[in-house]
Amino acid sequence: MDRGRGSEGSKGRVKDKNENSKIPGFLRQESPTTMTPLTGSQRKYLRGLAHSRKPIVLIGQHGLTDTVLRFINDALDRHELIKIKFNEHKEKDQKKAICAGIAEGTAGEMVGLVGHTAIFFRYQPDPEKRVINLPR
Repeated sequence: MDRGRGSEGSKGRVKDKNENSKIPGFLRQESPTTMTPLTGSQRKYLRGLAHSRKPIVLIGQHGLTDTVLRFINDALDRHELIKIKFNEHKEKDQKKAICAGIAEGTAGEMVGLVGHTAIFFRYQPDPEKRVINLPR
């Protein structure tokens, strides 16, 4: 494969294993279970999208239960981007611990935590149903 580097081709160049793929890297989407960490610009973009949305899940005095986790999982499947409001947990450490449990239990990623509201994102498992396209 000669890329204008003389007759020896890609001398000294390491070939990317996905180089021959027909889908460019920036269009390839990861599955929800192997989602790559979001970049800062992607988080900022998602926070902007979430600004006008209302919280879908309210977490009360019992904290993160199995029922709440199932509901969050279903909400992420339907919406991809959700807001969660904390009614009883006022300390930031408590909210961060609950958010870590949510991220682990749903394979989603926390986009931000502002006041008593957390924002979570997870790709829709079906690529045809995805609504949100992240910037690179």
